[in-house]
Amino acid sequence: MWISRRLRKIEQDIDVLRTRQIIMQANQDKNDVLTLRFSNDSPHPDPTYAKEGDSGFDLRAWIQPNEEGVLCNSNNVHSIVLHPHERRLIHTGIKCELPHNTEIQVRPRSGNALKFGLSITNTPGTVDQLYRGEIGVIVLNTSNDIVTIQDGDRIAQAVLCPVYNSYNVNLEKIERVDTDTARGEGGYGHTGNK
Repeated sequence: MWISRRLRKIEQDIDVLRTRQIIMQANQDKNDVLTLRFSNDSPHPDPTYAKEGDSGFDLRAWIQPNEEGVLCNSNNVHSIVLHPHERRLIHTGIKCELPHNTEIQVRPRSGNALKFGLSITNTPGTVDQLYRGEIGVIVLNTSNDIVTIQDGDRIAQAVLCPVYNSYNVNLEKIERVDTDTARGEGGYGHTGNK
């Protein structure tokens, strides 16, 4: 009887400790949240994370009627056509103030890559911490088909990443790098495909 009461008390104490740990972790997580300030000059919805835990938020095409090669359909929706292997800078209207020691990496959306062969020429594109201009996306049609991008289409994703940059990296020139490592100078597929 005494042992079972003591075990129940220990279990309750463990539950209290677990609850405190969860609360402390939640508070810690709240303190770790970064704020990415942005403006949106386009008429499209503001960037958001589609689902909890997503790494990137979507960037939408902002196709303006005065751009070269812009088409307009019967619903007054503007679009551009990318011919096979053609690339083009697409506007988004998004400008950001990045937190210290971060960058935005602009990456392809996997669905666009699979379905349409759309990629980003300089993937990942880098938005530097102090850049305050509009984020543009250099879209490349890697397919052999013509691809149409409409105004408002989700064309890329942006991922905010920590980065070692000029504030916390000292570039030091040396005579020769040390190649006495397990890998040494082996690269570019030196381990084979199998």
